[in-house]
Amino acid sequence: STPFGKPLVNSMFTVALLVGITVLETTHGTTIANLGFEEIVFPKPVFFGDTIRAETEVIKARPSSSDPTRGIVTFEHRAFNQAGDLVCRARRNALMRRRPGSSEL
Repeated sequence: STPFGKPLVNSMFTVALLVGITVLETTHGTTIANLGFEEIVFPKPVFFGDTIRAETEVIKARPSSSDPTRGIVTFEHRAFNQAGDLVCRARRNALMRRRPGSSEL
């Protein structure tokens, strides 16, 4: 029994799912290393059977000071349940490959 009357999905699973389902559309093949999370919040619970959708926004990006072929990018990942409620928000920093021959990340 939980205060919500039904079992919750583990919050660490929720954040892993959120980041995992965004990879193919955002960073697949370009991430060198995940550098860590600045913030993770869970404003609403996730329950077994919920349908989760995700979106990602690039918050900031800068070239690496030690390697011109790399850059540091801050992503904000957001997960929503089937009712459109925000259930997880995570800010993640990653070391990324830069586009060859480009000054952009």
